[in-house]
Amino acid sequence: MDDGRKCTVVIVDDEPILRMDLSEMLEMRGYKVVGEAGDGYDAILTCREKKPDLVFMDIKMPLLDGLSATEMICDEKLAQTIILLTAYTDHDYIEKAKACGISGYLVKPINESALEPTIEMARNKTRVCQQLEEKVESMTNRLKSRIIIEKSKGWLMQKGNLSEEKAYNYLREISQDKNIPMVQVAQFILKRAGLRP
Repeated sequence: MDDGRKCTVVIVDDEPILRMDLSEMLEMRGYKVVGEAGDGYDAILTCREKKPDLVFMDIKMPLLDGLSATEMICDEKLAQTIILLTAYTDHDYIEKAKACGISGYLVKPINESALEPTIEMARNKTRVCQQLEEKVESMTNRLKSRIIIEKSKGWLMQKGNLSEEKAYNYLREISQDKNIPMVQVAQFILKRAGLRP
């Protein structure tokens, strides 16, 4: 996420003056505002085009509210971090925001001294969540591979009357000889046997 370039930002709020003020505050702190939107639909279109690191999203807007727009932006992975910009601090809004994938919450009027800490804490939360997702995905893929290898090994043991060790060594030798992952060898064997990997 931090690759030496400026953090890119899209500001979404139906008040042009707030967008202008926030844009100024962000630019002064080294952030790069790459787009603005006045409603949820424009927010989605702008994020599709700009793919920002960070979005400031108002809740109450015409046409499409900020929480609905956030859900779509998160579903399409159009932005890394979303901070809610709102005048509402009641529990319901906070719970809905958490369920939508919001990483931070900034109450209007914006306190300039809270701006940078809010951004950096929200971006760090996003970073931690992404790392966890990557670990889970890696573990899931390893588990799927293991299941395919075990299934192939079982078929080899049954078909060739091999011991578990010999079946495993057979898979490993082909993998090394052909310089391809063992799971691919297992998939080929299962496919040739007419079995689903």
